[in-house]
Amino acid sequence: MTMIGFKLKTQRPPKPKKIKDGVVMRIDHVYEIDPERMDIFKQQDMPLWDTNRIINSRWEHLAWMHDHFADSLISCEELEKEIEKEAKSKASRKTTRRKK
Repeated sequence: MTMIGFKLKTQRPPKPKKIKDGVVMRIDHVYEIDPERMDIFKQQDMPLWDTNRIINSRWEHLAWMHDHFADSLISCEELEKEIEKEAKSKASRKTTRRKK
């Protein structure tokens, strides 16, 4: 069995930046609940390498899910355009029915 050794003080994550009420970010694109809101269960000290391991694992899992279950991937921008187009189409059909 291999033991992993590290000093927690050298593996502390950066100080949290407040994003909005109840949300902070320490690592780019990783949103967390503000630790100050954790009244019952306090946030545990985690070394930075472990946080990065979890983040990377999530990206690997997401890539696997896309590979196995998604026919295609679309961006949020593409999805918003599609929704707007559909809403305009529905609105024009309603006005057409009223004119008849």
